[in-house]
Amino acid sequence: MTTQAPAVDEGFAEPAAESRLERAAAALRDHGYLVHLVGTAADAKELVLSLLPRDRSVFAATSETLRLSGTAAAIDESGDFRSVRAEAGDLGDDVDARIRLGATPDVAVGSVHAVTEDGFLLVGSASGSQLAPYASGARKVIWVAGAQKVVPDIPTGLRRIREYSLPKEWRRLHDAYGQTSFLGKILILEREALPGRGTVVLVREAIGF
Repeated sequence: MTTQAPAVDEGFAEPAAESRLERAAAALRDHGYLVHLVGTAADAKELVLSLLPRDRSVFAATSETLRLSGTAAAIDESGDFRSVRAEAGDLGDDVDARIRLGATPDVAVGSVHAVTEDGFLLVGSASGSQLAPYASGARKVIWVAGAQKVVPDIPTGLRRIREYSLPKEWRRLHDAYGQTSFLGKILILEREALPGRGTVVLVREAIGF
């Protein structure tokens, strides 16, 4: 694990043009995902909350996109939803419990680090805690992704994770907690087999890492 802040490729911070967003949306639909294109992070929050059930467990994965948009707080703190985090309470230093917390919710809400124009979703993680519900543990998953996360293909998406998302998360943890991060696991989602299980909300502005 590096003790120095990794360099950030700020080229990955640039929002994709509308034509690229539309191309990614069409490809994702072809791969079995429900896709919504919205204008702003506020629009994404409103849409996501309208899609969530009030009587089923909802897990908000750790995500700058969810935090910055206010979606995570609305799920975990409003009392309007059966938040997995709220119901679990303080887990203290139980790392294993934290990792397993959101493994099998009814609905998982989170983000990804790259969306390819040919319809793949890429997620990097240190512990892998959000990967289980994303891949199969949750009955339904909603991912929110800013326009800057759209990339041409999987190799570029993998490079984005290493050269933009990881360094940004490294700095966030270092500044907030005096800790750092590393890339432990990568999930590539190619196609959704179950109709209606996966929903992707693409935002026409940049938000998150």
